[in-house]
Amino acid sequence: MSDSVSDDGDCTDGRTAMTEAEVDALVRGICFKTGPPRTVGVEVEWLIHDLADPRGAIPPGRLRTAYEALRNVPLDSALTVEPGGQLELSSRPARSLTQCVDSVSADLATVRAALAPQGLALSGIGTEPWHTPRRYLREPRYNAMETYLDRTGPAGRAMMCASASVQVCLDAGYEEPGPLGLGRRWWLAHHLGAVLVAAFANSPLLGAEPTGWRSTRQLLWTQIGPDRAGGPDLARAPRDAWSRLVLDAPVMCVRRDSGPWDVPESLTFREWLRTGAPTRADLDYHISTLFPPVRPRGHLELRMIDAQPGEDGWIVPLAVTTALFDDPEAAERAYRAVKPLAERAHSPAPHNPLWLTAAREGLADPELHDAALTCFALALDALPRLGAAPAVLDAVSAYHDRYIRPGRCPADDLLDSLYGEEIPR
Repeated sequence: MSDSVSDDGDCTDGRTAMTEAEVDALVRGICFKTGPPRTVGVEVEWLIHDLADPRGAIPPGRLRTAYEALRNVPLDSALTVEPGGQLELSSRPARSLTQCVDSVSADLATVRAALAPQGLALSGIGTEPWHTPRRYLREPRYNAMETYLDRTGPAGRAMMCASASVQVCLDAGYEEPGPLGLGRRWWLAHHLGAVLVAAFANSPLLGAEPTGWRSTRQLLWTQIGPDRAGGPDLARAPRDAWSRLVLDAPVMCVRRDSGPWDVPESLTFREWLRTGAPTRADLDYHISTLFPPVRPRGHLELRMIDAQPGEDGWIVPLAVTTALFDDPEAAERAYRAVKPLAERAHSPAPHNPLWLTAAREGLADPELHDAALTCFALALDALPRLGAAPAVLDAVSAYHDRYIRPGRCPADDLLDSLYGEEIPR
């Protein structure tokens, strides 16, 4: 939620009013950059818990002191603070899965070492399990976001302040058809995405109560609504679908140099273009406030995976997703494995029956379980071809045996330990 669209490929001044045609051209150009899939990245978000009292809320002053200590810590990744005080590390684009894993692992070790003297730890859970959402950052952007999201109920505040994820970033792919082509990767992301939701669901609690969903984080996104957190129409070509979604999505807020930002009622970006004078900077900001499960940002950002337990739990979804997208054989076979699921995805994700079932039931759904079994086998076969380290293969294999084979997910462990004293990290 702290990111923005790249300015690469600019064709207008950031302060000059734009036309619909210019917006359409920019969205097509900056959001989908095709070519050979060569890079991979990851954004890992973490909840922060007290080592001595994991269920207690951390006072804002204590968080502020800890984050001040992190300011001068040397990192290769970008470190940001989310509205509720969550920490996010965003890797640079890496030339290989191994490079990405090594770089982020080193940064996480550095961050943990800096937090430990403060008595704080990173917790890989998709939603804050113990206390109610509360906002840490008081900035115009988040004030306006809270005002906007409150119109649809409490889900927005929970998403802002009490959720965490693993976001995998992959190149958009070739312009041409084929298993590594843009069209195929776009389609695969929106169908395999449901399998990833189910396999890595890790947010069954909110406010110390079970919600009835394995991935409450996905539930929150659906409750925010399709205009803000819904995907595009897959019947359209990727660029057509995304440009239409951007233009017809409501404007969350209009920024001001000073004072509160305006939060308009039911003003789409297309309407703003026709009645006002939004600039390129306004377009960039508008796109950064759209939260579909797959967001094109030059590359494809897969946003549907819950934060994972353990110091290295994030590596498994990164490795599995990269293998299924970037190895041509695995990509083709994964496409065939999830194709039968498309019958349950007849409307945009994450509001269709397939995604809702994945979030609610996890791998207890037989079709999703079968697809996950196939996809993990394909990933384990492909990872050596991508040069994955033995430790990565071991982690994926262990996850397969612990969760995928028996049809479980980390959410089941959290539910099992609901009344225990320890939070799986």
